[in-house]
Order: sequence, then structure tokens, then C-alpha cells
Amino acid sequence: MYIIIVLMLCKWNASFAETIPVADSIPGQKRVDLIDLYHKWFTKSTLASSDSIRANKKIHFSLLPGATNSASGGAALVTALNAAFYTGDFRSTSLSTVTFSPWFTFDGKFVLPFRNLVWLPHDYLLWKGDTRFMIYPQDTWGLGAKNNVDDQLLLEYNYVRFYHSILKKVGKKLYFGAGLNIDHHFKIKLEDDSVTADKIPVFDYEGDITPNTTSLGTVINFAIDTRRNSNNPRGGMYFATDYRLNPEFLGSTRQWQSVFADFRKYIPFSKKRQNLLALWTYYWGVTSGRPPYLDLPAIGWDYYNHSGRGIQQNRYRSKSILYAESEYRRDLSANGFWGFVVFMNVTAPADYTTKKFSYWHPAGGVGLRVKFNKVSDANICIDFGMSKDYAGVYVALGEFF
Repeated sequence: MYIIIVLMLCKWNASFAETIPVADSIPGQKRVDLIDLYHKWFTKSTLASSDSIRANKKIHFSLLPGATNSASGGAALVTALNAAFYTGDFRSTSLSTVTFSPWFTFDGKFVLPFRNLVWLPHDYLLWKGDTRFMIYPQDTWGLGAKNNVDDQLLLEYNYVRFYHSILKKVGKKLYFGAGLNIDHHFKIKLEDDSVTADKIPVFDYEGDITPNTTSLGTVINFAIDTRRNSNNPRGGMYFATDYRLNPEFLGSTRQWQSVFADFRKYIPFSKKRQNLLALWTYYWGVTSGRPPYLDLPAIGWDYYNHSGRGIQQNRYRSKSILYAESEYRRDLSANGFWGFVVFMNVTAPADYTTKKFSYWHPAGGVGLRVKFNKVSDANICIDFGMSKDYAGVYVALGEFF
């Protein structure tokens, strides 16, 4: 039903939405992307005729098939399909995106995610959603701020997520709303290895990893968003706070509450080309109750699974996490086709017993950018990240934050 609704929305946009303008990067220098090169090589079109062909399109698609490391380690085959469109006048309406990016690995992981960020005309309403199904065997290192990389157990489970919220504009760039968050983990099975299990700190969760858990509750959303394009922000800032309540009477395995506070700032140094410093920090913490083990805050399990490049997903899990990242982004060519990034991040999980942020785990890396679609400003991102005891290649369609 969810997919049908989004497809109907895309059809509605194709009939009524505004076209997306094709802009130049600098005066006298036309922007170029992979779609232009396709038209040049296979249809023998000029850059001007390529722009003309695309000028009247109201929905712009980007597609990326490829191979990479999964966030939790191991080689993965990935396909990312991104649809970008405006539901109203582009001068007063932010760019909406719908993303479908299934992937699987050769060690048994299968992920089917469908995400949307849809702005109605004049940004009057925002519908943000994340629906996914996952078969996800994954290593776990237990709870707390510090662990040994060799002390892990394989935790197998299937996962269904349904996060959807509607936010209403209550100020110039101020939004307030509510929604429903559902996390259902089932067929949970911990690897039978008593020797390794004794080395993993699980504190009061010992013997409490049950075959099925459900967290179902309401979420209250608050946001300030001055970005124009979440695919590739060229300036502005974003601040959002989601407060989640999971009462047992709605069907949750346990009653608990949490908060996720997310801040991002984009500082441009040039109006002519991409030359920008992007900053990101978030706090994710349990405010009351005792969530199921897999619903506790963990690195790499933020809403878009983009935090912690260079750190293996799930490596640190606790009652709360502090995270910070900075990334310098710059074009290598005047036409915007090539670019690069340099990034650094730090993860600070709270000590499970003292709740203090005593350990800080840094990571960093570099990346290449290739302009796939200059209209939606979607880049192909190929990054290499590393930390003290892990390294990986990350591929995405659209910036990581």
C-alpha cells in the first residue's frame, strides 16, 4: 500500500508539478553530468540539446548499480534508484526525493529499503518516511563504550521498520508534527559460542535476547530546515528533534522512551562552485524504560545508516551515543562533474553503567564525487573510511548528510 501511494504521488507530480531548472555552475561554463555523457555518446546529442530534452521533465531519476562494503562489513551488491521532483513552484518549494535502494551480501544479508522526503507546495507539509525489510545477520560486541574488536558474536535476525511522520509548517522554516514508529525484530538467534559470549558485556541484558521483539509507539517531531535540496545541500542548516514513546498498551514488548536530536550546518565558501564545509552532530539516548537490545542506540543505526564511516556498524551500542562529523566538499572541475571530499568523525557511546562519555572513537577518510544528475544535484559518492581496526569502501547516491 505504501509503495502504491508514493507511485500515485509521483504520477500526480508528473501532471501538476513544476519542472526542475537546469542551472549553470559558473557564468559561461555549462554543468555536465553522466546523463549528458550518455546523450553525447549514444544519441549524438549536444549539451544544449541534452538540456532541452530534460527541461520539460518533472521527475528526474538517478540509478546506481554497483558493489561496495556493507555498513556492517562484507562485500555487497547495491542498486539505488532516486526520484527527485517539485510538487510546486521550485522558488518556494523544496526538492522532494523518493529513494529505493535494495542490496544484499554474500554472507546472507538482504535489505529492501524505501524512503521518502516529500514536500508539498510552498513547504506547507512534509511527509518523511522509512519503510524497510531486512534479513540481517550481524556481529555484536555487546554494550558499553569500549570493546575488543576480536570479541564479537553473530546475531541473526529479520527486521521490519515503519517510520512515518507528517510535519506542518508553523513558521518560516519551522515544522512541527507527529507520526508512528514501528520496529519489529523476529527470528532472533544468537550464535552458540560460550567462550566468546563470556567476553561480551551485556550487563542486565544477559539471557534477555528473545526470539521476537516489537517497539511500537508515537513520535513527536520538531524541525528547522533551511536546506533547499537534501540530496546535496549547498548551504543552510537542519535541526530536528524526535521524541519517541513506546507504551506497552500499543503492542510494545517493553515500555520505553527515547530522544534523537540531529543538527547539520553547511558553510559555503564560494558561489561559483562546490566549496563547502559540512558539519553534523547528533545525540541519541534512552530517556526512560528499557528498550529491547536491538532498539538501543548504536553506531551506524541512525535514520539513514550513514553515521560512522570507517567504523563497523553496530560496533558500539549503549543507552546513549554522541556523534560528530565534519566533511570538506569541493569540485575538481568547473563544470561540476568531478569532486572530492575529506571527512572526519568521532563516536562517543556512553559507559553503560556510569552513563559518562569517557571514550571517543575517531575515524576518517576521503572520497570521490561524480555528478550523476545535475538537475537533482545527485552525486555518486565513493568513499574510503578507516579507523583503528576497520576500513571500508562506501558507495551512495546523494551525499551522506
